[in-house]
Amino acid sequence: MRGVDAVIDAVGFEAKGSTAETVMTALKIEGSSGKALRQSIAAVRRGGVVSVPGVYAGFIHAFMFGDAFDKGVTFKMGQTHVQKYLPELLEHIETGRLQPELIVTHRLALEEAAMGYKMFDQKQDNCRKVILVPGAASGTLGSDYV
Repeated sequence: MRGVDAVIDAVGFEAKGSTAETVMTALKIEGSSGKALRQSIAAVRRGGVVSVPGVYAGFIHAFMFGDAFDKGVTFKMGQTHVQKYLPELLEHIETGRLQPELIVTHRLALEEAAMGYKMFDQKQDNCRKVILVPGAASGTLGSDYV
């Protein structure tokens, strides 16, 4: 099987791994589930590229380095270079070519940041994207504000 030319693992540590991985993560033996990364390596062709904008933390159990090496896989990974892309993105927003408000599901006061992270993490109230608004009175901007 040839495989795909490129794979993007945008899931990162949030991928649901095996029961063993869940236990190892809870015991702090493993920092992240490597399921999405392992699937990416398996799916890419020889000489292909695996891009990893998904966030990983700590050790990853059963990282298939030998398989990646054998295939000659190129890895591209890291945090997004926000400052590099921000001027171009803002231009697209200003001209209406991008509409980021379409993904915003909640607007919360800055003081409610911890609650916003919890809602997102637990996928409560269909939370997909939270905008934190500095200076807003706590409790005044809920999901009805979107």
